[in-house]
Amino acid sequence: METFIQHARGRTARIAERSEEREAYGRLADGQSPLALFITCSDSRVVPSLITGAQPGELFELRTAGNAVPIHQEGMAASSEAATIEYAMHVLAVADIVVCGHSHCGAVGAKARGEDLTAAPAVRDWLAQQLSDELPDDAEPMVTAAVQQHVCEQIERLRGYPCVAERLAAGEVRLHGWFYEVHTGRVLAHDPAADAFLPL
Repeated sequence: METFIQHARGRTARIAERSEEREAYGRLADGQSPLALFITCSDSRVVPSLITGAQPGELFELRTAGNAVPIHQEGMAASSEAATIEYAMHVLAVADIVVCGHSHCGAVGAKARGEDLTAAPAVRDWLAQQLSDELPDDAEPMVTAAVQQHVCEQIERLRGYPCVAERLAAGEVRLHGWFYEVHTGRVLAHDPAADAFLPL
């Protein structure tokens, strides 16, 4: 933790010394206009701004275990996931939504392999509720096939949200499925025409 504290102190000092940085950060107080909603896993190895090069204010992020998007249902209980998606669509009007899965995903791997999660009941129940039972049995450490199928399923779930469907119908938002390789830094994007994940 001390490393983080020292970095925060040093960064604050550098911003205070540089007028252009002070002005840039000052503009953030006026509000946000992010370019995209970036839905990804809570995994510490996945850093959206590092992957995309986004600056503060450019990405609206939703992070969940296994980058899962809950299925939309009429009368569904309020959730932070649904609220984030709705805010991105109706208030921020982002033009793009990216669902970014990643290699070596513990959540998707545990579900695909049917691991015993009795010792982590909240994780077990989340995965049971939010991840498909139809994921391929993927024994490889990267769980590529399972994660890529999972990403496509989350894209389809997004289409079920009225706020997303409405903007899709109006041609105001685009959906993207990405697969990030944590061991190489490479990003693959789903090509619907080829039904395959191809290098960006």
